[in-house]
Amino acid sequence: MKILIRAFSTLALALAIGGSAFAQEYVKGEVLKVDAKQKKLTIKHEPLTNLDMPAMTMVFVVAEDGMIEKVKAGQAIEFAADRVNGRITVTDIK
Repeated sequence: MKILIRAFSTLALALAIGGSAFAQEYVKGEVLKVDAKQKKLTIKHEPLTNLDMPAMTMVFVVAEDGMIEKVKAGQAIEFAADRVNGRITVTDIK
């Protein structure tokens, strides 16, 4: 029984410490170009701390096709990005 309690305590602690690692970081940006054919967005964005990237303008692929339809050039957005299969990818848009 003590082993079971210790295991659950360890798991609870690990989740409490590591739980924030699963939270997505949203940053502000402006969509400059939408390339629906290539499924890419050009975004001028604030620093992406989770990717150790300063503020800049860059091209991102999108994780889901439907994201392209949510935005248009000139639109201000908040988005999350991460490395997916070695590519910097927009994973969510607010």
